[in-house]
Amino acid sequence: MKRSTHPRPHAKAVLPAAMVTLGLVLTACGQDDPDPTAQETSAPATAKVQDPLVMTYDGGLSIIDSTTLKVVQNIPLEGFNRVNPAGNDRHVMVSTSTGFRVLDAAGAQLTKDEFTAPEPGHVVHHAGKTVLFSDGTGKVTTFDPRRLGDGLPEASNHTTQHPHHGVAIELTNGSLLVTLGTEEERTGAQILDKNRKETARNEECPGVHGEATAKDEAVLIGCENGALLYKDGEFTKVKAPDEYGRIGNQAGHEESPIVLGDYKTDPDAELERPERVSLIDTRTGDLKLVDLGTSYTFRSLGRGPHGEALVLGTDGALHVIDPERGEVTEKIKIMDKWREPLEWQQPRPTLHVRDHTAYVTDPDAKTLYAVDIESGEVKTKAQLPQTPNELTST
Repeated sequence: MKRSTHPRPHAKAVLPAAMVTLGLVLTACGQDDPDPTAQETSAPATAKVQDPLVMTYDGGLSIIDSTTLKVVQNIPLEGFNRVNPAGNDRHVMVSTSTGFRVLDAAGAQLTKDEFTAPEPGHVVHHAGKTVLFSDGTGKVTTFDPRRLGDGLPEASNHTTQHPHHGVAIELTNGSLLVTLGTEEERTGAQILDKNRKETARNEECPGVHGEATAKDEAVLIGCENGALLYKDGEFTKVKAPDEYGRIGNQAGHEESPIVLGDYKTDPDAELERPERVSLIDTRTGDLKLVDLGTSYTFRSLGRGPHGEALVLGTDGALHVIDPERGEVTEKIKIMDKWREPLEWQQPRPTLHVRDHTAYVTDPDAKTLYAVDIESGEVKTKAQLPQTPNELTST
């Protein structure tokens, strides 16, 4: 049987031409077409949107007011683009075909500033630093996101031995956790001190993918047979209960010792639709599985303001899990049932959490919801002019 090409939420930023529909006619929501001369800038701009959301669609980006959910600005940008928080209250990193481009989301402007990177991949913010990983070169770029806004900030760089679909995170003491692998195989991770000398290594993590940071700066990365935990200067293998138990996407909370992850068990599936999620206690290394009774996707995981584990199910509900008890405590119905598309690049409902609000997209209905996590109330919903794909915020 065919081996799965599992969805990779930070894989290559470019689709084959046959998979991307370009040249869409853009329509702004209740406004004139944006002035193209105002969409690109190298200089800092005044704030136009407070606490903006950024949404991708086929052919561009939308800047959305997070309170009203109204589209403030559409910015045309061809190709399959991805978005991640830059690590400050103003900017978002946009992964394009050529690198990581800086979007001034608060100013509703796409700047010309770009960290050049073939196959731009993961963007990780932790301990006041933002780290970019270029899958095409293995180059790791670290910078202070507070310095964004007037050209590119000064950055430090490290290049892995081999290019691969990887991830890196800089820790509080200046050391760097970075994955190990080649274009054909990914095996584990290493720790480099602030002088970039190796101090720890573990290669018991086949198919290493994704990362999350938990309380006390415990870092977890996913494997095809469990996970790899780095804590107190040492790696520990967390074994899956199944021979193939893939964890590839994680959601951590820096006040919770428990990391939420996905969990797949069929290496030969064209597309596995799992119904269990994993909870890994970084204090003990214990892994617990929780059966949701519904499937979910790699864009379904999030954490609430108090460390709640959140999963957006294909049943149209937001499942709230108590991570300590490993039990679903609430199901918040938001939308109709939906089915995950075969291609990971295709739009599917997406969960993005900021503070006490869960923002959820429904591509089929072109609708965006703002849900109060604690009350379970849908505070606001709005129709979108385009079909939403990815969603993030400052």
